[in-house]
Amino acid sequence: MTTNQSYLNQGTTLRSWLITLDHKRIAILYMLSLTFFFFVGGAAAVLFRLELITPQGDLLSADTYNRLFSLHGIIMVWFFLIPAVPNVLGNFLVPLMIGARDLAFPRLNLLSWYLFIAGGLFTLYVVIAGGVDTGWTFYTPYSSTYANSHVILAATGVFITGFSSILTGLNFIVTIHTMRCPGMKWFRLPLFIWSTYATSLIMVLATPVLAVTLALMAVERLLGVGVFDPGIGGDPLLFQHLFWFYSHPAVYIMILPGMGVISEIIPCFARKRIFGYEFIAMASLAIAILGFLVWGHHMFVSGQSLYAGLFFSLLSMLVAVPSAVKVFNWTATLYKGRISLSTPMLYALGFIGLFTIGGLTGICLATLAFDVHVHDTYFIIAHFHYIMVGGMVMAYLGGLHFWWPKMTGRLYSEWLGRINALIVFAGFNMTFFPQFILGYLGNPRRYHTYPGEFQVFHVMSTLGASILGIGYLLPLLYLLWSLKYGQRSDSNPWQATGLEWTTTSPPPEHNFKDPPRVTEPAYQYSTTGAESLENTDRKLSQP
Repeated sequence: MTTNQSYLNQGTTLRSWLITLDHKRIAILYMLSLTFFFFVGGAAAVLFRLELITPQGDLLSADTYNRLFSLHGIIMVWFFLIPAVPNVLGNFLVPLMIGARDLAFPRLNLLSWYLFIAGGLFTLYVVIAGGVDTGWTFYTPYSSTYANSHVILAATGVFITGFSSILTGLNFIVTIHTMRCPGMKWFRLPLFIWSTYATSLIMVLATPVLAVTLALMAVERLLGVGVFDPGIGGDPLLFQHLFWFYSHPAVYIMILPGMGVISEIIPCFARKRIFGYEFIAMASLAIAILGFLVWGHHMFVSGQSLYAGLFFSLLSMLVAVPSAVKVFNWTATLYKGRISLSTPMLYALGFIGLFTIGGLTGICLATLAFDVHVHDTYFIIAHFHYIMVGGMVMAYLGGLHFWWPKMTGRLYSEWLGRINALIVFAGFNMTFFPQFILGYLGNPRRYHTYPGEFQVFHVMSTLGASILGIGYLLPLLYLLWSLKYGQRSDSNPWQATGLEWTTTSPPPEHNFKDPPRVTEPAYQYSTTGAESLENTDRKLSQP
């Protein structure tokens, strides 16, 4: 290992980090920022889950409760869920995986991070100034006629962050098209790159629609031009159309990169070439395309025509097909594999189970009659979190544990990693599964009080959230501990394939000593590396 020549010690001052153009350092900057925002959003969740232990509103007022769940949603969606995998793992891995020295536009990459931080600071100011009470969707008339909080400032924070997302997506697209090393043909690309590419297309094409929507909302509020407010000639449904035209594809911005992470972990710890490589790659593009055509399923009760509802219902079910292709192919890869239950693999298996539940309940919600029954209830919250948290966050944690030795040159405690994966899985299900029942029984979301017969489910949910909180804090501790006390990692501790594992851990400034060349398809695994992997597992599993 050549830690003396790694990207981590190419300048150790704060200035060297703040002006860095190295994609790996920018990934670390994103990771630190996102972790901060994750715990701010999580703190808001802790407070309103405590309020929901009892049916009466005895801890928070209705107004404070509204501001807390709005803050939780805005920060978690735009400052953690959307950027986490693309901006942290994507930034770190895309050049390494395709054999490039850096991204195509390093300065644009750094600018993206500064825009992200600027948007985040606007949003934090909103928190200090009193918050916003519209929910993360900024629906009119909550954000227009009846708004009495800092809507414009919160929307400005999201608006600025959107430009960071667009620039990052553009950078990835150009890099993947133009900077692949010799021999890295399209169908030799790692599946993480395919999913990042599909995600980038959505980021570039959909995010401007959100920016226009928020700008129109600001114009209406500041200048009195009727756009969404019917009182001055606007159309409130227009906001929902524009918002969901972005926000449903945004769901795939959150989950597609996570699917890419799982496609890297499964074959490594099953010691098999991934089943149906081409189908998984094309499924990523199919999800990205179909994701633009299903926004109307969020509006079944908005008064849109029955025919439009039927059309969006059918398309929403179609988008489940490429997702199911991925789940089927991951499962087929596991079949007769030499499976190692290492920490990243436990997160990947958790992802498959939780994402499948989220996907199946999504098909339920695509059914018109059922959606009307559970609309705006806790069923929606449970479904959303099974996809976004059960899916995306499990994938992010799995990816972080998988590539942590590459990023830092250090190994973490495998024993603690495995325990934590089980804590997260148990805590998550205890938090959100009761909410499916609550929603089916008719408990509406976004109220700080509820009928007493629902209390047992809310108490279970809050208890599960406490366990989940431990599961999110523990990695912060043992990963930080590993930076100083963890065993040093060699270049390929998991015996994985892929160009990123051919360079040192952590990589040098420009990634490779010699320009790499690819001569074979991706995922050429065999069971021959399994013994070595099992030995690594055994050594690291000692408590």
